[in-house]
Amino acid sequence: MEPFIFCENLVKIYKLSGLEVVALQGLDLAVQPGELMGIVGASGSGKSTLLNILGGLDRPSAGHVMINGRDLLKSSARSLDEYRRTEVGFVWQQTARNLIPYLSAQANVELPMTIEGVGIREKHAWSRELLDTVGLWEHRKHRLAQLSGGQQQRVAIAVALANRPKLLLGDEPTGEVDSSTAQEILALFRQMNEQYGLTTIIVTHDPEVARAVDRVVTIRDGSTSSETVRRVADVEAALAQGASSHVYEEFVVVDGAGRLQIPPELRVEMGIGDRVTLERTDGGILIQPVAGAGPAIAPVNEVSAATEEEQLSSRRTRLEGWLKRKRRKTQDVNRLEVNQ
Repeated sequence: MEPFIFCENLVKIYKLSGLEVVALQGLDLAVQPGELMGIVGASGSGKSTLLNILGGLDRPSAGHVMINGRDLLKSSARSLDEYRRTEVGFVWQQTARNLIPYLSAQANVELPMTIEGVGIREKHAWSRELLDTVGLWEHRKHRLAQLSGGQQQRVAIAVALANRPKLLLGDEPTGEVDSSTAQEILALFRQMNEQYGLTTIIVTHDPEVARAVDRVVTIRDGSTSSETVRRVADVEAALAQGASSHVYEEFVVVDGAGRLQIPPELRVEMGIGDRVTLERTDGGILIQPVAGAGPAIAPVNEVSAATEEEQLSSRRTRLEGWLKRKRRKTQDVNRLEVNQ
């Protein structure tokens, strides 16, 4: 089966004040249609950068990224705009990026459809189905201030699905709710994934995400370093041991150039510096540290990347706030002219 998402040797370099910061360096990733996947990693590892590229909000500096047959690197600005409106849905951590506070829950869900010119009858029917699916139809007339944080994120998921996208992206969707509500939101992502056949990617710091998704990919220093796959266990054995019916297997990812990233804690424990030896054995390949080798080389721009990502996020937030204030002023002027 052809992957729904295929990234090969993906590179993203930011340039600020004469400095170059490598956010992604040779990242490879394949996601199958309908897969529910989590992406985890430390701050500055490149996971938000990857999500922005997959969502058509940013372009990679080099590499190859195909989503549902669309080459995002070669797409025109008009094509990317259409892609963002019709093929991908976003759920952000901050509700201010998801919802308009002075609109009701139903009006928020219907707004993307209004922009796309969907008919009133179809618009009302689909918004009702979405709000009913997320369990908030009875709260359809409520505004943001009348909803809890978890309810706001449920509305945000409904808004993300308003134009029937094939890809759903969540950037820390559980970051501002308590652990119990976080589990409910992750369960809702799975429900939507299964009910509507969505390919879903969730970026999160939540360690429990592995129990809610099919696969977890860890990004370290701009590259995929490991992945954890959930599979159904032997049910009889699980019941006998009183354990879960699922087991989790973790793998270290080997990229197209044959490189792998050994987890830092394992490198420290085994005394692995900047050199190792490889020995072929009957069971596979044996990796051993070299006596007297130098310490592990710190990733280039590791601190700068984290700072860079925070700066970019802050600048985007300020720009969005300025645009919202500008729109409100324009709307107020228009209302004043109409009243006069």
